[in-house]
Amino acid sequence: MKNNHHNPQTISIPGMNGLLATACAALTLSLAAAPAAAQQLPKRPEQIAFKPLVFNAPKAADYRHVLSNGVVVYLAPSKELPLIDLGMTFKGGGYLEPSDKVGLASMTTELMRTGGTEGLAPAELDEKLDFLATNIVIGARDTTCTASIDCLSANFDESLTLLMDMLLRPRFDEGKMKISVDESMEGMKQRNDDADPILSREWNMALYGEDHFEGRQATEASIRAITRDDMKAFAARVFNAGNVIVSVSGDFEVKDMLAKLEKAFAAWPSGERMADPPAPVAKLVPGVYHVEKEIPQGKVYIGARSITRDDPDYFAALVMNEILGGGGFTSRIMKTVRSDEGLAYSAGSGLDAGVWYPGEFRAGFQSKSATVALAIKLIQNEFNRMRTTEVSAEELEVAKQSFIETFPRSFESKPSMLGIFVADEWTGRDPAYWQTYRDNVAKVTAADVKRVANRLLDFDKMAVFVVGDWDAIAPGDPTGRARMADFFDDKAEHLPLRDPMTMQRQK
Repeated sequence: MKNNHHNPQTISIPGMNGLLATACAALTLSLAAAPAAAQQLPKRPEQIAFKPLVFNAPKAADYRHVLSNGVVVYLAPSKELPLIDLGMTFKGGGYLEPSDKVGLASMTTELMRTGGTEGLAPAELDEKLDFLATNIVIGARDTTCTASIDCLSANFDESLTLLMDMLLRPRFDEGKMKISVDESMEGMKQRNDDADPILSREWNMALYGEDHFEGRQATEASIRAITRDDMKAFAARVFNAGNVIVSVSGDFEVKDMLAKLEKAFAAWPSGERMADPPAPVAKLVPGVYHVEKEIPQGKVYIGARSITRDDPDYFAALVMNEILGGGGFTSRIMKTVRSDEGLAYSAGSGLDAGVWYPGEFRAGFQSKSATVALAIKLIQNEFNRMRTTEVSAEELEVAKQSFIETFPRSFESKPSMLGIFVADEWTGRDPAYWQTYRDNVAKVTAADVKRVANRLLDFDKMAVFVVGDWDAIAPGDPTGRARMADFFDDKAEHLPLRDPMTMQRQK
């Protein structure tokens, strides 16, 4: 074999000599101008001036369409990839479950996906989806159920037909149902293996009540009580054309997609639209609560109910929480508990403003048993500091800019953008919210932060939940800076661990 690297050949292309001459001339001018350009650069990086980022939030109305049967559809075409992403959001989820059949929503949606259809056995359905390289997901949350398609644009029509078959004619295969029940039982058996799910469920039960959907837990009895008829009734009630909002992004033309959806939804019955979720009745009782578990660390939540997203203090509360514990390494809790004292790898706070009723504020951390009390006291001190002293101008600016500068990320992908529009329509958010978001954040003052801190950060009105070894936690740190007796007059309620299958407290 000849090695062509040692036998170069000259190839002549018409017009190439002229192009080469032009390129060489341009390069010469560029090199000559380089020293002059270099002289115009600032001496230090921080002296570089950038043009301000101009980003106008998209408006939902520009993407909203209504089909002839009343179904609202949001469309955002994109030609970047030959893919289509369709999502359906239905109002209704865990809050619609009877109290003796908790788990019905999640089991129903799981079987709608895995249990086949009236005309297709589970294995046949999976085979068709695999052949199409289509991913269909159906699921349930506390307040919504969802169905989605992720597929090649060339296979969208057939994929949509399969999804509608799954929604309208689910089989609820008995074999798949047995597998689902068995998997649920195995999952329940592991509920007490780790402190995190123990802490989470006890917190939710105390915050919202054991009978409220946000605090309820599925049990062996509630799962085994679910029948195929229950699932059929739930699916028929929730998955109807009068209770859905659809979003589609990807490789399509708007006119063509509307025609496809009109055809696919033509025979879809229009049932009732679900009512809003009920508000909790339970009231959080302040104090220290402990669940015993022999682990070398204590895991802790501190907090109470918060506000709704329509509250006049909403934006001030966002900024306050960012400074306090939501801002990662720039937040006060992280600096104090982790950076200054080295008591925890992760520590911070979160603010969840509810839609239909007040959400929650919660600080949390995990620390070795001997320093749990000290970490709690440090966080309590940060609460008090926020309530008594105005935050610095630098803290305020950093917190506000963290929201303002990252704002465009909420809309960085078409599916994310449409997801916001769908959620806003379901929950009745003011259409002007996103257009005025940055202005509302920018208006927050240090006085606003102090005011809302006084409203939300009263430690004496909070609950402290601890999971861990009480004998190691209660005495506090060896230096004597804090002990559990320092909180709520040395009163702590010790909650017996719950039986993982029944959720009844063990004696």
